[in-house]
Amino acid sequence: MIYFDNNDTTQLHPDILEKMIPFFTEKFGNPASLHNLGLEAESAIDEARLQISGAIGAKPKELIFTSGATESNNLAILGAARARPNKKHLIISSVEHASVLNAAKRLEKDGYRITRLPVDGQGFVNPDSLRDAIDEDAFLVSILIANHEIGVIQDVKTLAEIAHSKGAWFHTDAAQALGKMPFNVEDLGIDLASFNAHKLHGPKGIGAMFVRRKNRPKRLMEGAPQEFDLRPGTENVPAIVGFGLAVEIAVRDLNEVESHIRPLQEKLAQGLAEIDNSMLNGPPPDERLLGNLNITFLYIEGEAILMHLAHRGIGVSSGSACSSKSLVPSEVLTAIGLIHEEAHGAIRFSLSRYNTEAEVDTVIESVKVVVDLLRSMTAFIPEVHSEKKGGTSFYRKR
Repeated sequence: MIYFDNNDTTQLHPDILEKMIPFFTEKFGNPASLHNLGLEAESAIDEARLQISGAIGAKPKELIFTSGATESNNLAILGAARARPNKKHLIISSVEHASVLNAAKRLEKDGYRITRLPVDGQGFVNPDSLRDAIDEDAFLVSILIANHEIGVIQDVKTLAEIAHSKGAWFHTDAAQALGKMPFNVEDLGIDLASFNAHKLHGPKGIGAMFVRRKNRPKRLMEGAPQEFDLRPGTENVPAIVGFGLAVEIAVRDLNEVESHIRPLQEKLAQGLAEIDNSMLNGPPPDERLLGNLNITFLYIEGEAILMHLAHRGIGVSSGSACSSKSLVPSEVLTAIGLIHEEAHGAIRFSLSRYNTEAEVDTVIESVKVVVDLLRSMTAFIPEVHSEKKGGTSFYRKR
């Protein structure tokens, strides 16, 4: 199989699996236990905490392990609301992950005021829109740094400065950023950040949250005081061990991996741009998240393309995997101005260190064949789109 869905999940690095296995078998202790097996497990967690916190420029006690970025996003948003009960205004962008959007909807039902900042045609938040929206009642601004669907990378440093000017905390969903771009919490000036291991060749079911020590959210669950009394429950030691090594490898190999992936990303974009009536959603290939492309093929359904490619042994996505079983168009794509028909024709391609140039060539040719086949079975009238919108450009304007 040719796997081009790495923004969904990634193949586990073999070195990571090797390091995790002993913690399922002979090193199986509970880190809360005081005997040797427990102390060994606790030491392994400490090592992973050092690996990850060091990679992001944080202190070890500022890193909280969770089950994934979805839990971290909920803890950041709902926990910050609990920690700052006298403030009732939350600001997010309109291109957030579902876990952020739905956490905001929960607060909205509880009487909070939610501002959803608009984005331009490539998905960028204009800092001026935050300046206009923020007030002294804002307890948190949550804007993701690297988008999971269209690969747009936000200027969170500037956005965090604006948030702090009004006394708001700043949170970013960094699940797609860690290991794919430089990320330092001190350089960016952020207060809270969410991470996920399985986006960078680590195991599923483990994530983390950076918590600046002076800006602590309130815990959402009750139990024992694990994870500095913010996230109760026995830690998932094998996964934490794998997460630590995954971050270490990703940061160590970042330049090498980027030198491998970026030319493949450019070649894939150029090849798919040759298909008539197609357009790239988000920024140009050299300005977006490493390995990410999101392309609309007009007049056909993305799900049909996906299924035909799957039949050919090619794995891609028709949008965010968290909502891929829904017929509702992607909120990210509609936020950047796509109409429903355009959003439904979108396919996300995402590359990893394991993909090759030969695979890119195969995918380009396969997509061309599939698009031609599907359009031959529809009432395909290119002139309709040309008359309505003045022609189709592959690159969207900001």
